[in-house]
Amino acid sequence: MSRATSPRSLVALLGLLLALAGGAGPLAGMARAEEPDGGASWHLEQPLPPELPNGTKSTTPIGLGRIGDIEFSAPNRGLLITAGNPPTIPAGIWAYNGVSWHELAKVCGATDGRIAWSGPDEFWTVSDGRAGQSNIENPPPLADNTLCHFANGEVAASYGSLAFLPTSYQAMHGAACLAPDDCWFGGDPLPQGQAGAFQLHWDGHSVSEKPNPQGHAVEDLRRFGDELYESVRIKSDDVLSEEESASDPSVLHLIEPNGFQPPFVSLSLGVPIYASGEFPEALDFLHLSAGESALWGAADPALPSPESPAHGELTVIRTNAGGATQIVGPTTDPEGENPFTKQPGTEGVHSPNEAVSAIAAEPPGEEEGEGTPAGESAWLGLTSGPNTAQEPAAPALVSRLSSGGVVSQREQLPTGAEEAAGVGPKGAADKLTCPAPHDCWLATRQGWLFHLTTPAGRSAELANPDTDPAFNGPQPITFRPEDEGVPAVVPDAPPVDNSGLPGEAPARTVPLVEVPTPEPELRTPVPLLSNIRTRLIHGTTLELRFRLAARARVKLLAKRGARVVASTPMKTFAAGNRSLTLRLDKRRWPTKLALQTHALAPVPTVSTRGASSTTVSTGFATLNRTPLLSGPGPLG
Repeated sequence: MSRATSPRSLVALLGLLLALAGGAGPLAGMARAEEPDGGASWHLEQPLPPELPNGTKSTTPIGLGRIGDIEFSAPNRGLLITAGNPPTIPAGIWAYNGVSWHELAKVCGATDGRIAWSGPDEFWTVSDGRAGQSNIENPPPLADNTLCHFANGEVAASYGSLAFLPTSYQAMHGAACLAPDDCWFGGDPLPQGQAGAFQLHWDGHSVSEKPNPQGHAVEDLRRFGDELYESVRIKSDDVLSEEESASDPSVLHLIEPNGFQPPFVSLSLGVPIYASGEFPEALDFLHLSAGESALWGAADPALPSPESPAHGELTVIRTNAGGATQIVGPTTDPEGENPFTKQPGTEGVHSPNEAVSAIAAEPPGEEEGEGTPAGESAWLGLTSGPNTAQEPAAPALVSRLSSGGVVSQREQLPTGAEEAAGVGPKGAADKLTCPAPHDCWLATRQGWLFHLTTPAGRSAELANPDTDPAFNGPQPITFRPEDEGVPAVVPDAPPVDNSGLPGEAPARTVPLVEVPTPEPELRTPVPLLSNIRTRLIHGTTLELRFRLAARARVKLLAKRGARVVASTPMKTFAAGNRSLTLRLDKRRWPTKLALQTHALAPVPTVSTRGASSTTVSTGFATLNRTPLLSGPGPLG
């Protein structure tokens, strides 16, 4: 795409904006070429490494490691999850506040993790498991098989499972939320011998397993409007239920909101996405992205197999209330004229065919090009055989596709101007997201970030930084609680006494005098919670008052039988007199209360001489003394 040379005054202004944005190394002060769509252009915007333990901070950007996902809830509030680049970059979470990226958490990183926003200050991550959960010689893979729930600037809860069980968590590749109490996570097929795909559901109280009987691996989850969609990878050896085996496979599923059955609905797109004679296995899964008016999906041809020897073509679809449309694919482009699959049937490192690594719907701006009315478009992250062969020094390839199937822009990053300034290739395109018109982010396979923005958009971000303390704490989050569902490991025996040295005792030259040893004083922890009182306010609001002996995390649950009917968030309190309030529903009045507690600091101890004490509990304790058993009424 041709670009007009910008006036000298505009060059100076753009250079100043880039300098204010903290451009990386030689990019600071370098102007960007003017674009017709408001001056939008791509540029490298890499954060500096975090401060080292010795207090030093590098002034040279490096790759953040493999970035599994990058998601925004607003143009000035974004998150990414990384596998890290040891020893400088630990695996964890980074946040963007409109000015720059910074390290948010040194925990809950992942090999190829995912992020799901569930509220303004609340999100979930698909994270790696932790070594030591299974004390065996050959531990299972730990990649992408646990969950972290972040809320109010801390990891509120962590979820995992024991290994080598029928209920063990499988690797997860998709995550999305419809509401704070309705989140879904999906991934690999169930272990051998079980039909279905692994999925987890958060209902606001607990995480439970909800396998998808359709059996195909879940590869992407995306919210579009008030609905949740998942794409799957269809393989001939997937283990399906009898009902699913008798039906045609669907590449896209709808997940119903809480309370609807069945939760998974196969969708018929009503538009051909395969070439004539292709089997469903000839197309890989759909990378999904939700725009303002449509759900976009892009899929690569799968590698040929005996069941599906035909070669597919890169396919892009767009679906909304009016139905699905194939934007790019075998039904819209004559053979050899697909803008990305240039030679169907060609394989190998030197194939010119391009594959899609990511798709991001870009919200429409005020106008496109020379006064053309705006329409929704999407950016594609691309790679090819020759491109992949250059890793780790491959350039990133991106292309902009209109809803009418027109490729309006193709870019190779870093741009020519950046290369002239000394910026080298940073890896193939890997992840994409577009939080606003002409405002997109690209992550490469080597963990480098490119930003598409306009001078006006960048100025607006700099003038309105996100200051929410949940995403801008003074120090990165370092505490991750134990995984719920994984029992704590208790040593079978005391540690070996290695405090002395081997060898014979030295000869004594004086007689031994036996001195009576005073009986050691035994101490025991005081109760973590004490002085527990409850009362009802206005008939339906329960107030629980208590005293904490040490800093701890506390959660109150109201149960009717075995079912949780109300609960508070897990909150962190300092030691002292504290309280929790909980709204109750008269139609689902609880029969008992329960507390989940976890001490975050040593609990004070008292002497056992002449006194009795209760040991501390940092797990699940039921409050049996409650008049809730009799139904709504005053509490003492």
